[in-house]
Amino acid sequence: MVQKLITLKTRLENADQYHADIAKRSQQAEEIIKGLTERNETMVADLTIRRKEEADFRNRMEQTDQSFRKAADALNARSSLFNERNIRFIQLQNKVKAFEQEIQFRNQQMEEAQKSLLADQEAEANAVTESKTVAEEREQVQSQLLVSYEDKKTREANLTGAEQDYFQARGQINELESALRQLNKNRHDAQILVNELKDNFNNIRLELTSIGERIKVEFQASIQEIIQREPNPDLDPDLLEQQVTRLKSRLENYGEVNPMAVEAYREMKERYDTIDQQRQDILKAKSSLLQTIEEIEATATTQFMVAFDQVRENFIEVFRSLFTEDDTADLILDEPDKPLDSNIQIIAKPKGKRPQSINQLSGGEKTLTATALLFALYLLKPAPFCIFDEVDAPLDDSNIEKFNRIIQKFSDHSQFIIVTHNKLTMASVDVLYGVYMREQGISAVTPVDFRTYEHNAVMEQVQ
Repeated sequence: MVQKLITLKTRLENADQYHADIAKRSQQAEEIIKGLTERNETMVADLTIRRKEEADFRNRMEQTDQSFRKAADALNARSSLFNERNIRFIQLQNKVKAFEQEIQFRNQQMEEAQKSLLADQEAEANAVTESKTVAEEREQVQSQLLVSYEDKKTREANLTGAEQDYFQARGQINELESALRQLNKNRHDAQILVNELKDNFNNIRLELTSIGERIKVEFQASIQEIIQREPNPDLDPDLLEQQVTRLKSRLENYGEVNPMAVEAYREMKERYDTIDQQRQDILKAKSSLLQTIEEIEATATTQFMVAFDQVRENFIEVFRSLFTEDDTADLILDEPDKPLDSNIQIIAKPKGKRPQSINQLSGGEKTLTATALLFALYLLKPAPFCIFDEVDAPLDDSNIEKFNRIIQKFSDHSQFIIVTHNKLTMASVDVLYGVYMREQGISAVTPVDFRTYEHNAVMEQVQ
């Protein structure tokens, strides 16, 4: 109420100031009209005199124009002659500069040629000195070369004798190497024969060992006992041969025995045990994970339903505070059994309307419904700041008052920053920040704190 009184008082003061400004401007306009009338009469009289002076001036100007044209023609002729001579002078001046540059270039070339000539003369003198030195060195080298030729002939004669002795010794060495190679070949053949005999001996020993082990396994007797045992005269060799043949056929029907079967079985058994243990671990982890998922879903569902019920109650309350107590609003889950995966229907039915969808509401009703849902979520977890950017643009005056009331209701818990062009919203705020352009392209902000005016008004009423 105090704020409305302040607003009305401000409007009255602005109206009085406006009427005073209009009266002052009317008085100033009358004085300006009176002054302009006096100046007009003076200017009419002055204009008559100026027109006479203009006629005399035109006559003098016509005479002056004729003299000026003659002087201008003469000046043009002189200017053309001056320009031609000036162009000629500039051309000659350019030629002189070109000749000077050419002379300077020639002088530089002559200086460089003289320097090159001096360098060539010095090089020629050095070359003559070097040629003399080279000639002396050549004579010394020729004399040394003759002495070296004599020494070469002597050494070649000695070399011929040494080569003969070398070839004789080389022949003897070749004969000895041939005999040595033959001996090595014989030794190698003997070594091969010895190795073959050793291999045969080892094979026979292995066969004997294998036969002994087989006899020991099959007949529980050692090979030494069989060798020392006397043959049984009652046994028929033909019958024994038939029995041996029959047993061999049975062994052949069994197929080859895999000596690594036991080891392979052990490896496969170990792998099977490992895989079975891993399978058991995976099944246990799956069971534990499913249990954890169920617990998380149960907890999330419980928390979601608690939050949903709270938001639903807040939405109904805020919607009715924005509209009327008879209006209907609700939030409904499409799949109550699966709340986490369910869609949410927003029901908004102002009094006198039965819309099938929210799109059938007006712009202001949509805005108020969205504001109600926003504040319903806000009440679940309030924030210290809340910013609205021209949300009151589609609202009419009555709806703006509802919007301002709910903002004032929740302003005790949070600070609201509203961007608006509506005068009613501006009048209901605590602090107003006006943006204006102090200079072209430069914006500035001016704050107006209504709380100060409200405090002053209360103090005046108390006094």
